[in-house]
Amino acid sequence: GESLIQRLSRDCILSQYKNAIMRKPQAAVGSGHRKQAASQEGRQKHAKNNSQAKPSACDACAGMIPECPGAPAGLARQPEEVVLQASVSSYHLFRDVAEVTAFRGSLLSWYDQEKRDLPWRRRAEDEMDLDRRAYAVWVSEVMLQQTQVATVINYYTRWMQKWPTLQDLASASLEEVNQLWAGLGYYCRGRRLQEGARKVVEELGGHMPRTAETLQQLLPGVGRYTAGAIASIAFGQATGVVDGNVARVLCRVRAIGADPSSTVVSQQLWGLAQQLVDPARPGDFNQAAMELGATVCTPQRPLCSQCPVESLCRARQRVEREQLLASRSLSGSPDVEECAPNTGQCHLCLPSSEPWDQTLGVVNFPRKASRKPPREESSATCVLEQPGALGAQILLVQRPNSGLLAGLWEFPSVTWEPSEQLQRKALLQELQRWAGPLPATHLRHLGEVVHTFSHIKLTYQVYGLALEGQTPVTTVPPGARWLTQEEFHTAAVSTAMKKVFRVYQGQQPGTCMGSKRSQVSSPCSRKKPRMGQQVLDNFFRSHISTDAHSLNSAAQ
Repeated sequence: GESLIQRLSRDCILSQYKNAIMRKPQAAVGSGHRKQAASQEGRQKHAKNNSQAKPSACDACAGMIPECPGAPAGLARQPEEVVLQASVSSYHLFRDVAEVTAFRGSLLSWYDQEKRDLPWRRRAEDEMDLDRRAYAVWVSEVMLQQTQVATVINYYTRWMQKWPTLQDLASASLEEVNQLWAGLGYYCRGRRLQEGARKVVEELGGHMPRTAETLQQLLPGVGRYTAGAIASIAFGQATGVVDGNVARVLCRVRAIGADPSSTVVSQQLWGLAQQLVDPARPGDFNQAAMELGATVCTPQRPLCSQCPVESLCRARQRVEREQLLASRSLSGSPDVEECAPNTGQCHLCLPSSEPWDQTLGVVNFPRKASRKPPREESSATCVLEQPGALGAQILLVQRPNSGLLAGLWEFPSVTWEPSEQLQRKALLQELQRWAGPLPATHLRHLGEVVHTFSHIKLTYQVYGLALEGQTPVTTVPPGARWLTQEEFHTAAVSTAMKKVFRVYQGQQPGTCMGSKRSQVSSPCSRKKPRMGQQVLDNFFRSHISTDAHSLNSAAQ
């Protein structure tokens, strides 16, 4: 029933789409904005310097923040040469101008009415200075990587109050950045953001690159997604973006069931995003696609009845088709299209190993590859407390400048030892390295804290040692410092260390503050042992104290 004109139009669009995704994407400049003038030699020099300066991905972010240097290729990583590895059925594409126009119009109309009022959106809309606008968008996009909007709002507000311009951030110290970022996670993001601000101020004359291509090329830590978001929202460049929310929307709208992080699927998604982005309102369109995925087309409980593009959604059409099949009422019903020839060779369809699940509905799309469980590690850490003029003080030491939680402050820690005796000895030696001779008899095991980073499940055995009746330690080596409890809560410490401190506070005389939500377990939360068990505990405790005294003498 397709006319000759419709068929020619469809074939033309398909040809243009395939040509676009088979060559390396070029940055398109939106109306009213010109590409920054730069010689080819200068661009090559910047690219070379930038690639040499990038360190490997930090341990906490590897594989989780695709735009961190050294992370595995994913949705946000742009391949050097894009090659179409498998033929793609037109079923998974937008085949005519009418479909694309309808998708843009419906999505933008919905966004104008339903978009959330977020601080970074207000700044982008109200700020007339392009560099300040781009900086505001940049900060928000980096913070939103792997972090929920509700969490980011307060961090973003405080950040922009403290450093409203690139110049302000460039002049800040890494200690200040880590302090404000504390608790947000994936700490390499804040560090790379500051490095980028310094590069803009010191090497680019204080002006942000104006296109997605130059943003990605010149700024450390800025990958394909972040570059596209900044270029489209701040500078009006008609470039599409693909993050987790957009990927989910596109996979459902075009019934793509394969793993969206795979190379083949990722290429198709970026091609679809570029085809769909509205040239008149690219920033709003990209934000609308992200908003739809975040609020309506959610991972587990999508609100299909509220979706502005439901009529164009092939996942929804598949649900209707399966319902018709299940009710055996296909005769006389309208034909529902599917991927043809459906031989199991399509690289975008549901994998043959995971066929359609009637109970999932549209959530069948996409099926993600199972994530490797985090590796498990253990360590012992100790809260060392001493009296001070302004109240009790606790000892913190600084982590190395690279690796997990780089540059943050923590309680003295050592790797876990299988023997309780060896564990106490190692922990006491670490404490004495920072604070001098200490009474081992006061070292108490308080409980444990389990904290999961991106790919590490770390169990902290929590100890406490309170110094009483002796001269306070006033000098410590570089890399250590004494803080009051109030100073601790505003310092650059990780969420895990705050959990550890809560265990310590809960085990002080007369208190018990264990928190299930923090995955904290401690002796205080355990049931009181029976009388026979108490007798045994008292017997062994006296022997442990004697052993600990001998251990301290040996360590000194």
